[in-house]
Amino acid sequence: MGLLTLARDLGRRKARERSGLFVAEGIRTVEELLDSPLVVQGALVSEAVDATPRGAALVAALAARGIATTRVSEDEFASAADTETPQGILAIAERPSATLDDLYLPDTARLLVLDGIQDPGNAGTLLRTAAALGVTATCILPGTVDPWNAKVVRSAVGIQFRHPTISCTMEGLAPFLARHGVTLWGTAADGRPVDQVSAPTRLALVMGNEGAGLSAAVRDACAGMVALPMAPGVESLNVAVAAGIALFALRPRT
Repeated sequence: MGLLTLARDLGRRKARERSGLFVAEGIRTVEELLDSPLVVQGALVSEAVDATPRGAALVAALAARGIATTRVSEDEFASAADTETPQGILAIAERPSATLDDLYLPDTARLLVLDGIQDPGNAGTLLRTAAALGVTATCILPGTVDPWNAKVVRSAVGIQFRHPTISCTMEGLAPFLARHGVTLWGTAADGRPVDQVSAPTRLALVMGNEGAGLSAAVRDACAGMVALPMAPGVESLNVAVAAGIALFALRPRT
């Protein structure tokens, strides 16, 4: 299969899961990919990437590493791209194969759990926020958008190239948390104010669907619920903003 055909195919979640590959699109995202430990299988470029010195330098960097690069027309590139105004470069790389059992949890571990997060932009921002706040790993439960979706990768600016991002089920996550002494807290409007609780040493914080909140099964698995105090008349926050505030408030204290 040629790189163009493969890039088009990887627009489907099933193709990404079957092949273990994903697409990173755009100059900055591909730069992050080349600076990561992930294996890059090839790249697709069009004339648009040559329009800036940064783009031309990136193409040269691909060549210097011996990474197979295929040049295509702007129309062909657009057929594989995920953006409305492509920058003329995308790379295909191997997804990390990390599982829960591969995680090393420090004494003051923090985990972020995503339950039914469906918007790619929110998912990407959640991943980048988690990494910025020192979260050990992010766990992706069923019903959440694929973290290797091109929109998620771009929104996160490739942070999942380094930040452990692990797809799992609640049935697999619950015994892992119990085994490692990690307490699971959920976020909901009826929870205790996040600034009035003392976080356990090891904590997993789960964020629910943008509209529906936590699924019943996940809520039942939580040992406690926390909420963000808000001014009168404000019902909710964007899920990524809420996660950032909650994770900061619940960060380990030294």
